[in-house]
Amino acid sequence: MGLDKILLPRFLPPDPLFQGFLFLPLMLLSAALFAADRMPPAQQLINQMSQANHELNYEGIFIYRRHGKMDTMRIIHKVDEDGVQERIVSLTGFAREVIRNKNSVICILPDSESVMVEKSNPGQFKISQLPEQIGKASEYYNFSIAGQDRVANRPAWIVNIVPKDKYRYGYQLWIDLETKLLLKSELKNKEGELIEQFSFAKLQIMEDIPDEWLKPEISGVGYTWYDNSSDELPVDKGDVSWKATWMPDGFAMSDWGKQAVDESQMPVEHLMYSDGLALVSVFVEKLDGPVNIVTGPSSMGGVNTFSTMTDSYLITAVGEVPQDTVKLIAKSVVSSK
Repeated sequence: MGLDKILLPRFLPPDPLFQGFLFLPLMLLSAALFAADRMPPAQQLINQMSQANHELNYEGIFIYRRHGKMDTMRIIHKVDEDGVQERIVSLTGFAREVIRNKNSVICILPDSESVMVEKSNPGQFKISQLPEQIGKASEYYNFSIAGQDRVANRPAWIVNIVPKDKYRYGYQLWIDLETKLLLKSELKNKEGELIEQFSFAKLQIMEDIPDEWLKPEISGVGYTWYDNSSDELPVDKGDVSWKATWMPDGFAMSDWGKQAVDESQMPVEHLMYSDGLALVSVFVEKLDGPVNIVTGPSSMGGVNTFSTMTDSYLITAVGEVPQDTVKLIAKSVVSSK
């Protein structure tokens, strides 16, 4: 009698279903070894992720966690000849809505009966839309594929992005195998602790998105409107009057300008720095007369802010980097004249 006929009846249950469970680890190992042979480079996946976000229409439910709080939201994402349009609706807490297109971002806040309108800026948005200089970022981050997982019932590659110093955050991304859309992301500090998390619970790829899906349910009638999207106050691209004398290695100025918030105020100088992945903005505002200004640190999720006074100027550094980083940057800002 062969060895297999002696051992199999003794150690395997007769039910084929249970036999399948016993062989499952071997099956998963074989699948993992096969997938490793076809594993794409991490940076290539991130570039494909950005491209997918600018090409695909989708609707879904995602969960956002930060500071121990959890919010559930619906997102509608449409791409057409006018570019990317999005509507995000809060499904928990106050029924807030955000409407974004290439020109503006409209935030409808029923809890305060107000509507905030800002100019749309690609730098406002998350990692899924900012990998244009990902090759440069490889000097300051280690990129790797950690394997595969499932998110929202869709198989995904797991991409690790680990900073090489303490002045940046790390990322873990789950990128859809089929569409290359970002399904889940985690922002982590230098100890690897979770700071904030975004994760789809449901996702539907669509051929087209009806225009009415992008219209807000809340009209905003009777609300107080704060509109900062006007082009009537031009941006001055003249000489830079201020500069940060300290930045983490790899950060370079990517944009600058001066713009008044309204006609009654002095222009605010805005300097934007990037290492190819993370963004830091520095704002310098001349204060006219004594005002009650709160300086020091603040944070919201992974975005940290530090403000300080230099003579009569308020200097604020803000970015998705550690608190110590924005503090060092803000305190290093000096006049370049």
